Amino acid sequence: MRMAPDTTTRTPTGATEPELACPISPVVDIVFSRWTTPILWTLHTHGRQRFVELERRIAKITPKVLTQRLRQLERDGLIVRTYHPEVPPRVEYEISELGRSLAPLFAHLAEWAAENLDRVEQARHDYDTEPAAR
Repeated sequence: MRMAPDTTTRTPTGATEPELACPISPVVDIVFSRWTTPILWTLHTHGRQRFVELERRIAKITPKVLTQRLRQLERDGLIVRTYHPEVPPRVEYEISELGRSLAPLFAHLAEWAAENLDRVEQARHDYDTEPAAR
């Protein structure tokens, strides 16, 4: 894998600024926050959804948190909110073209998970059951 040239800045103590130490940190912060991935996955998999449909499909998310995450995703350009001025009003959410561009990343992560999560669980088990020699 070819790495990008080192363009990080350093603090007066010589330490690298945390947000610049890794070029993908901003992407991880945007896409992989607590509820963002399930929301994007649901919209990508099931298409346009109303708020209550998202709430049903994403177990354990509170309405307040879902509202906050949807607003942030709309702000980031990853989803599109459509307001229909009907009685009662109807609001739908769908993944944007920018959000859909993350599909290959999610596909690779899903493949990695299928191939490796058992190994991670085994490593955790081994670590947790080894004598306290650390």
